[in-house]
Amino acid sequence: MSKVWKAVGARVLVVVATLGLCGTAGASPSQQAPEFAGIDHWFNSAPLRMADLRGKVVLVDFWTKDCINCLHTLPHVQRWHTLYKDKGLVVVGVHTPELDAERPVEAVSQAIERHGLSYPVAQDNGYKTWAAWRNAYWPALYLVDRQGRVVFTHIGEGDYGLIEQAIESALR
Repeated sequence: MSKVWKAVGARVLVVVATLGLCGTAGASPSQQAPEFAGIDHWFNSAPLRMADLRGKVVLVDFWTKDCINCLHTLPHVQRWHTLYKDKGLVVVGVHTPELDAERPVEAVSQAIERHGLSYPVAQDNGYKTWAAWRNAYWPALYLVDRQGRVVFTHIGEGDYGLIEQAIESALR
């Protein structure tokens, strides 16, 4: 698959997901955000619940430590956490492993440290949160408004300006 196709495909998925036409791509826009389920371990935070985050805007990032596309998104996700945490944004990474080598707590901890992630990260080895969100891709971003509804979905890397616009809009 060429880089051009990937970039165009990602833009198409963003538009389709934003319009709520992507039922198999994960939690649909306007749907209540599912809870974090079956989390094995929390990094950088005590356990979080979506219900406790009402009143905040939440960016949920599904990633895995050996996915190059995920690694490309992490600096942007960290930047949004840094820029918007004092304005009401809570970023939650959900590390769901694709490979067995990505399952150990220490491997995830090292990846978090290596990439300088300071936001909460949930380790979802059993795919319970992945399934609750009906996610199917790495990376996948879900933006949840202050009422707990999914208002924006982005699959894949890229379109960082568009994602940031969605965050800013949700924070207004």
